[in-house]
Amino acid sequence: MIFTGKCATAVGLAGSVLISLGAFGAGATGRESPVPGRTLATVSLYFGLVLMLAAWVRLGQSAASAREIVRTTWLWCVPLLCAPPLFSTDLYTYLAQGAVAHAGLDPYTHVPAELPPSPITGSASGGWLSISSPYGPFQILIVKSVVAVTGENVLLGVFLTRLALVPGLALLCVAVPVLCRHLGARPEQALWMTAANPLMVLCVVSGGHNDLLMAGLLAAGTALVLTRAPGTGFVLVALAAAVKAPAAVALPFLVWVWAARRSGGRPSARDHVFAFVASVSIVVTTFGLCTVVAGVGFGWLRTLSGNSVLEPWLSIPTAVGNIVEAVLPTATGAVAACRMAGCGILACLVAWLWWRSRAGGAAAVRGAAAALLATVVLAPVALPWYFTWPLVLGAAARWPVSRVAVAAGVSTWLVVSTHPDGKTLLPPWGFGVLVTLAIGVGLLTAFSRVSSSECGSWHRELPHPEDETRVRRCGPPRTSARPA
Repeated sequence: MIFTGKCATAVGLAGSVLISLGAFGAGATGRESPVPGRTLATVSLYFGLVLMLAAWVRLGQSAASAREIVRTTWLWCVPLLCAPPLFSTDLYTYLAQGAVAHAGLDPYTHVPAELPPSPITGSASGGWLSISSPYGPFQILIVKSVVAVTGENVLLGVFLTRLALVPGLALLCVAVPVLCRHLGARPEQALWMTAANPLMVLCVVSGGHNDLLMAGLLAAGTALVLTRAPGTGFVLVALAAAVKAPAAVALPFLVWVWAARRSGGRPSARDHVFAFVASVSIVVTTFGLCTVVAGVGFGWLRTLSGNSVLEPWLSIPTAVGNIVEAVLPTATGAVAACRMAGCGILACLVAWLWWRSRAGGAAAVRGAAAALLATVVLAPVALPWYFTWPLVLGAAARWPVSRVAVAAGVSTWLVVSTHPDGKTLLPPWGFGVLVTLAIGVGLLTAFSRVSSSECGSWHRELPHPEDETRVRRCGPPRTSARPA
């Protein structure tokens, strides 16, 4: 049975409205004291969350076009943009760091706690008031400009910062279909997994994370390097790294893409040298201009580990270190040791993926996606929304049904693994219920893909994915090609 996307859009919109209403009592409101009606707001929020998850699964099994999925994504996001942030308090920290820059201080050497008390510093989480900004100069320029306009008005600052980051979603919606033409996935399916994903809508868009702008610039830049404007593409990816440093992981992979494109598929040493010199020049120039315009120094390179005080279990080295310290109480320093080992493994793995991707083209983009995923799970700190980094590139490749189901279940679990206010831990029983919900979403996604006439398109790769004329509604005949 083939569904239209209209019902899913309406149900998800209803869920988004309920979530937005609940956010005023249960979200990250920036208040230290309990909000009246918190229990009712929490019920409203989680009921809306269930509606949105159900709508997302149904949207995935519908016959909705890429344009319909983009329209649905924006409809789901609009109510959330007018409500308090969800699942994180980072947006208030951004504003506090912007206030530091607006006061004429370098946010890489000065901290918000040095400023006189104000509504902005009062809304930021206590621990982050004493930590220098770990973000790039483009991010500082954005929040500095917002604070210059809004002053100490926190609500207006939150709203304008979100508006400044939302172009990332627009870039993502435009770039993903272009990436699909080269990597082989259908645009509507890749957009469903990236833009319409509750992890993106609720954690990144509603949470006001700068990962949204980083991801959009990364996807758009990669699409341009693959197609007609490699130089402009490197500018956009450099801007993505100037928002948040992990985007720079993709840059060496895109050098292979540029060299292969310049040579028509068989790059010579001269092509590689040209691509390397040109890309380094563009990246250095872009970073330099961002630094000068933002009025900051280059100290952000020293503050990248600013969030290392966190020990989330999503990071494999951190989780292993915590387990070792729990089993062997005398093994003090296990977390630090495991993190160092993890960084070593990550460096070797990324280098191997980079060399393996030297053919350029789609292979290099898939390698970049794998390197970003490795960065998320092997870096010292991993937070739920970090998993959108590899997703924006990786979802453009053909996936088997099992991988789609796992991604849907994991995305759901990442959303519900944090309390809506971004600070309060979930009770054990609540965590168990939401883990069950995440598993249910994965199973429903797998079932809908297998039972739908569209299911084959997830695990059959086109012989020539860059040729749009070969894409048919029900997918090509089964071939011996391996999944991308």
